[in-house]
Amino acid sequence: MSEPHTPAGKVESILKVLDELYPDAHCSLDYTNPLQLLVATILSAQCTDERVNMVTPGLFAKYPSAKAYAEAPITDLEQDIKSTGFYHNKAKAIKAAGKEIVEKFGGRIPPDLDALVSLPGVGRKTANVVLGNAFDIPGIVVDTHVARVSARLGLTSHKEPEKIEQDLMAAILKERWTKFSHQLIQHGRKICIARKPKCSICPLRPLCGYGMDPSTPKA
Repeated sequence: MSEPHTPAGKVESILKVLDELYPDAHCSLDYTNPLQLLVATILSAQCTDERVNMVTPGLFAKYPSAKAYAEAPITDLEQDIKSTGFYHNKAKAIKAAGKEIVEKFGGRIPPDLDALVSLPGVGRKTANVVLGNAFDIPGIVVDTHVARVSARLGLTSHKEPEKIEQDLMAAILKERWTKFSHQLIQHGRKICIARKPKCSICPLRPLCGYGMDPSTPKA
């Protein structure tokens, strides 16, 4: 069974602060349909959302369907996404995913976690991004920010993304999962950064063992 068991009162206090800080937290990738969000999320690995959003307008216009990605010459696709980094692997994954979406799901993105993670290049993080934002199906998105912030807040003691996801699912009400993920991502980008977190200005500091540790470096 996942642990730790975070006291409900602490969780409610954390959620209240996050709601005050990031009331409109949402996915920062630009998209208009589930396929676009899937592709954008694959591109966002080891790349900023800002950079992805610069690349995707032209990409989405050129490849409007899963079939278009499946049939794209791999060298063309690589050039189209080159600036997002790791473009060989990303292009290979997008093309292969497009092929499977066409062959197994009639060209449409399946609103199902198991089906999504069966696609090339799609893990639980990407699947939950798509489910939560394109289909309004709640999911916890464990990226580097969520992993870091949730650990510092004492919401998990695990390092493995899937175990962190299970801990957070147990601590947070299901209807909050998607928004909570976006709130932690924003907090991780703005205040609870990896190196020299801005503990001195963090409203969550009283609830955070990391921030209250006298040995913790302060920004």
